[in-house]
Amino acid sequence: MIQVVCGVDTSTQSCKVEFFTLEDGRRIAGAAAAHPPVAPPRSEQNPHAWWDAFVSAFRGALAQAGDVSVRAISVAGQCHGMVPLDATGEVIRDAKLWNDTTTDAELRSLTERIGAEQLIATTGSLPTAAFTLSKVAWFARNEPEQFARLATIVLPHDYLTYRLTGVFATDRSEASGTGYFNPATNAYLLDHLALIDDTKNWAAMLPEVLAPDGVAGMTTAGAMAQLGIAEPALVSAGGGDQHASALGLGIAEGDAVFAFGTSGVVFSTTPEPVRDPSGLVNGVANLTGGFLPLVCTLNGAKVIDTFARLMGTDHDELSALALQAGHDGPVLAAFLDGERTPNRPLAAGLLADLTTETTREQLARAAYEGVVFGLVAGREHFERCGVATDGEVIAIGGAARSTATRQILADALGKPVHLVDAPEAVARGAAVQAAAVLGGASIMELAEAWKPERRLAAEPRGNSAERFARYAEVAAVDTLDRSRE
Repeated sequence: MIQVVCGVDTSTQSCKVEFFTLEDGRRIAGAAAAHPPVAPPRSEQNPHAWWDAFVSAFRGALAQAGDVSVRAISVAGQCHGMVPLDATGEVIRDAKLWNDTTTDAELRSLTERIGAEQLIATTGSLPTAAFTLSKVAWFARNEPEQFARLATIVLPHDYLTYRLTGVFATDRSEASGTGYFNPATNAYLLDHLALIDDTKNWAAMLPEVLAPDGVAGMTTAGAMAQLGIAEPALVSAGGGDQHASALGLGIAEGDAVFAFGTSGVVFSTTPEPVRDPSGLVNGVANLTGGFLPLVCTLNGAKVIDTFARLMGTDHDELSALALQAGHDGPVLAAFLDGERTPNRPLAAGLLADLTTETTREQLARAAYEGVVFGLVAGREHFERCGVATDGEVIAIGGAARSTATRQILADALGKPVHLVDAPEAVARGAAVQAAAVLGGASIMELAEAWKPERRLAAEPRGNSAERFARYAEVAAVDTLDRSRE
């Protein structure tokens, strides 16, 4: 019987479960199950659907794996979402997700009362409507009767950990995206929640924040029966999705990872806290005791999906068209569903410089550039904060499979772009954590030992400085004032 660990990625769109051998980190099985589709501005899911998808995906992976013993499980997943539970641990209402922008008014009110500088100093980030804090305030204001039943607040990955163990626990990476946790001191900021309701015992309503090598508990008999396993498995702390992918990719200080999924994300890793006075960079915690400077845009692969639909083509043809475009043509401020960075929840997309000479190729290129350029601007914010960006560039996520995405990214950065042999980096990173905690090993050392192979995917073919500058003008985003080669 092969001993394995299980890494879980409970994302906005689906739940993915992967099994890796405990001996050498070899992937032996994996399966996925869909979550209910959502779309901003009101983006909500029933947490019970997450559990059902997890059980389905786990059983699917188990059937593939054959004769295995699941020794440990780690759950990583979408950040920020508010899961409100009553005194019995039951879900009170559907969870508001990270891309629900209906809580912007509450966020702005809290930011005014706390102060933007104070928020950045204490949480490491300037929260947007994505952060849990705004969703708790929305709940209190809009559904007071339901809010009165609130006994515990957990995050999406915490909920699956709770269903596995019966324990309310989270980790530094997830807690640092709430707006009421300080990742530098590892302490909750209860005064932020007291501004919403000063009568509640908030300290008793929040999950314990586990260390990177923390253990939430062991799987309960009920969970084991649903999963189809006979022996209890250790459940480690888990973490946020991008934080787990950093672990699964084995990134080092100076590397920059561009994630092209439902959202767009660029992140790196650093041992020291990051504080961005502009509030554009989130200085959240990572899964190894350090920090994960991160910029997240709301509009990722769905922008490319939308243009493919509007142009009556598939993704392969859209990519080919984009690569055939010259240097002229329109640029896209890709704020199709509002935007998180910059913080414009009520914005819409803007296609500029459209003329009668515009070609299909140019429109296709604008779609990819709108997504890529938003993240390139985010990487420049890293440099403002002193974060090293002299390492390798790695592209991950569904849209990274597109040749156009990788090439346009290489052109924009003037650097080679690499892919990794880890299609499900989030689940892989969760598995690294589970294996390290189970064996009492260093998480960082095991991540290096299990580090997937990187391969060159695109070399810069030219200079897109003028197009990026025009994008920055149209999108009204700040970029570094420097010459580009």
